[in-house]
Amino acid sequence: MKCFLHALVFLSFILAAEAQAGWPIPGAPGNVPMPPPPPVRTMAEWEEVQAIVITWDPDYTQILKEVVRHSQAECRVLIITTQPAVLEAFLRSENVPMENVGFIEADFNSVWIRDYGPWSVYHNDVDSLMIVDWIYDDTTRTRDDTLSRRVAQQLGLPIYEATEPPYDWVHAGGNNLQDGMGSLLSSELVLETNPDKAWEEIEAIAQAFLGISPGRYFTLPTLPYDSIHHLDMHMRFLDEETLLIGEYPEGVADGPQIEENVALLQQLTTAFGNPYQIVRIPMPPDAWGRYPDEGGYYRTYTNGIFVNKTYLLPIYEEQYDTTALRIHRELLPGYNIVGIDCDAIVDNFGAIHCITKLVGVNEPLRIAHARLRDTENNAGPYPVKAIIQHRSGVANATLYYRTAPESLYTALPMMLEDAQASIWSAFIPSQPAHTEVQYYIHATANSGKEQVRPMAAPEGYFRFRVLPPSGVGERPTQSEALNLRLYPNPAREVVRLCFTSTKAMPARLELVNARGQVVWSASERLPAGKHEVALPVKGLPGGVYRLSAVYARGRISRGLVVER
Repeated sequence: MKCFLHALVFLSFILAAEAQAGWPIPGAPGNVPMPPPPPVRTMAEWEEVQAIVITWDPDYTQILKEVVRHSQAECRVLIITTQPAVLEAFLRSENVPMENVGFIEADFNSVWIRDYGPWSVYHNDVDSLMIVDWIYDDTTRTRDDTLSRRVAQQLGLPIYEATEPPYDWVHAGGNNLQDGMGSLLSSELVLETNPDKAWEEIEAIAQAFLGISPGRYFTLPTLPYDSIHHLDMHMRFLDEETLLIGEYPEGVADGPQIEENVALLQQLTTAFGNPYQIVRIPMPPDAWGRYPDEGGYYRTYTNGIFVNKTYLLPIYEEQYDTTALRIHRELLPGYNIVGIDCDAIVDNFGAIHCITKLVGVNEPLRIAHARLRDTENNAGPYPVKAIIQHRSGVANATLYYRTAPESLYTALPMMLEDAQASIWSAFIPSQPAHTEVQYYIHATANSGKEQVRPMAAPEGYFRFRVLPPSGVGERPTQSEALNLRLYPNPAREVVRLCFTSTKAMPARLELVNARGQVVWSASERLPAGKHEVALPVKGLPGGVYRLSAVYARGRISRGLVVER
């Protein structure tokens, strides 16, 4: 019944659109209070962009200046300001290169363009670029709510607005996290800001304007100490299947609710049908050592943004920032990770992601890929599949892989496996245990355009490790369940492994570094109940490690960050 009602609501939206004068031709400038011509797909943030857009608020000059400085080398920077000549003179005086910087002279209310700014969508996945907008959920900031039109006009793009019934959608961009594959995450704030709409109506609007797939709009409970309830304050997509999520010390601030939300996310599957990979990053206290439940500022490391091959990361205090920078460099090898001090803005519940907006390129060469994960398979090849699309068609694609850092990549031609779904594939040969495989994908369109994924390749790459076999193939039964918690994490000298077991059992413990090398191992007899093992890490290099416990019925693993 729910599926039938959902389809009925969506059909009513489409019929209402068709009843109007018809969809404007994609590419024709102008704003229209109706959905864009279907099918549409919203750009993911790690895709190629032609421009980053900011609103210049003099209260945040130092932060905005650094955003411009580090973005202009990657793409065009559009700055919304009431005084373009004065601002240009200031940026030149600060030695900010201006060749790729432009201005939109317009009045505004706030710096938070993430919430009211334009969204890039494509017709037929990669064809015509269009802009989508909705009603800003701060309805007192009426000037802000007109600025998407100005951006679309500046770039000569059509804009479709969810602003009039039955499409009137009150929403915030910081609460609109997407994977570029038709999935959308929001907090339940979206229900509060649209009290007159049933959930099926909100889903239908998201489908019509953003191309969200049926059943792939997920909402999460709001957090008690994040007063704005925007998901980007504590989580973000790093790729189609990886979620970076903020972590508090046990029982602190929003930690308990975040953990409940993580449990919900672990029940979902990605657009590729796999479990989400969830990576944790410690949320730092403020300068006085306070967390939000003690009145501290809501410092966050998830509020960063991709700008082509650069990633802008909010930072605050060196003793915490070193860990955040290290985690991002481990997760995004080859990218230029730039830290920008956001202590002057985060007390207003926002950082870099909140004050920036991206506009995609007009003719993207899209490469969507479910990165390979660690495996115990050392006997068979590793299939690599990717959706590769360009409006002119794809001439060829190549998979490059290597098994030793800094060595030359081996090239493997990719074959078009499914023309209708635009799926290309190749196979990396089997590798022995303890091997780290690094790889990337290169594609050439019929037009001659070339693109790689990840975008920072070949310096950047995806990687997976071939793990030693556990010797078991079954999942643990409830009568033989084992749980593992690490603390402190990050650790400097000693990390404690806290095991909870339903029965006594032997286990083999292994600590593996980022290159797949076992740097510590031990055999333990774990008693029933709780048991702790101390693991000295003082002599280990800083970085991200994987701690695994292999026992009679399975393997459990946890990520560990060693600080230096």
